[in-house]
Amino acid sequence: MAAGFDPSGRLPDLFTNAGTSSFTQFLTQAAPELLPGRRPLPPGMSADIAPHGTTIVAIATAEGVVMAGDRRATMGNLIASRDIEKVHPADAYSLIGIAGTAGIGIELMRLFQVELEHYEKIELAMLSLDGKANRLASMVRGNLGAAMQGLAVIPLFAGYDLAPADPARPGRIFSFDVAGGLYEETGYEAIGSGSLFAKSALKKKYRAGVSTEDAVKLAVEALYDAADDDTATGGPDLTRKIYPVVMTATAEGTQRLSEAEVTAVAEAVVAGRMENPGG
Repeated sequence: MAAGFDPSGRLPDLFTNAGTSSFTQFLTQAAPELLPGRRPLPPGMSADIAPHGTTIVAIATAEGVVMAGDRRATMGNLIASRDIEKVHPADAYSLIGIAGTAGIGIELMRLFQVELEHYEKIELAMLSLDGKANRLASMVRGNLGAAMQGLAVIPLFAGYDLAPADPARPGRIFSFDVAGGLYEETGYEAIGSGSLFAKSALKKKYRAGVSTEDAVKLAVEALYDAADDDTATGGPDLTRKIYPVVMTATAEGTQRLSEAEVTAVAEAVVAGRMENPGG
């Protein structure tokens, strides 16, 4: 039973007062056992018992940001899922991608979405992009205990800054470490087991001020290169018609590219690699 519940059925004051603008802090007081990092775990490592998600890439563009993720989840040497979705809108102007333990990552992402929505309802204003990144960092830090037992989650956060310091660079990207360390990246970033190969691909082709359309192609190419060298990253599956999830965040808000749009880009990338496998 959550802390402070009255057996008579009446809600405690915690639920009837305005309280904090942080939903995570509210949950810490009302029902801490519901937080991902607060659940007791058996002793020992748990990394091999849960599916893991892998590569996510984010690219800053002239209009905002593009984020894309492959669809594969693995469990040891097995493919646990071929069509998991690891990139989601965090709110109207920001995106979050997850790599690591898939179940905890999805739960963390959903909790972060509620955190941002709760803040807006209480404060009647949207958190700044820096504020959103700091909130996410504290949530990652709260999962440190589980991470030390192998259930680690690393998010990638990016969004359109409504009040950018440099109007020419409205798109911003933030990465995190397992202890909740927060780092702002310049131009592009990738996380997950295939990130080394994805970033190597982006390093050669990324240019500042790239258009959203070109960044989408760069993101899909980077995921293709990651899948080419990392068994845990899934490339475009032409047989099953499973392609990366690609989303954008611009002044118009967050948007997911349609299946038809991603299919056209992915098939063009695959066709190009048939002629030149090295890209």
